[in-house]
Amino acid sequence: MESVNQLSEISRPLPIPHDGIVSDILWSDPDDIPNEWGPNGRGPGLLFGVKAVDRFLHANGIGIISRAHQLVMEGYQYLFDEKVVTVWSAPNYCYRCGNMASFMMVGKDGNRKFVTFDKAEDQIRKPELDKQ
Repeated sequence: MESVNQLSEISRPLPIPHDGIVSDILWSDPDDIPNEWGPNGRGPGLLFGVKAVDRFLHANGIGIISRAHQLVMEGYQYLFDEKVVTVWSAPNYCYRCGNMASFMMVGKDGNRKFVTFDKAEDQIRKPELDKQ
């Protein structure tokens, strides 16, 4: 993975490139692997293990990585002793996964609270908006 000293150095053109720092940040996934990094069977990005997480958190003086872009059935999921959290906000993804969704609230004291929710009932949802 490329080294970036400041967030302002990250190029943010659209569309998202298939490789490079922006792709790695967006598509890489945590996994219980013995190394820091490994290939990601999902396609772009990499797998990262607890060793990479510990090194990143220490180097940046932070305590947790909050991320998205990976379906989790319960709406959110902690990994690596709560050093990484995945928050998924699309209930019943693609109208077929049956998953919950969530959002995370962080208090001034750093405490986290999750609000989970399910898909809207068919009578409430507006199917004409789904086609837009």
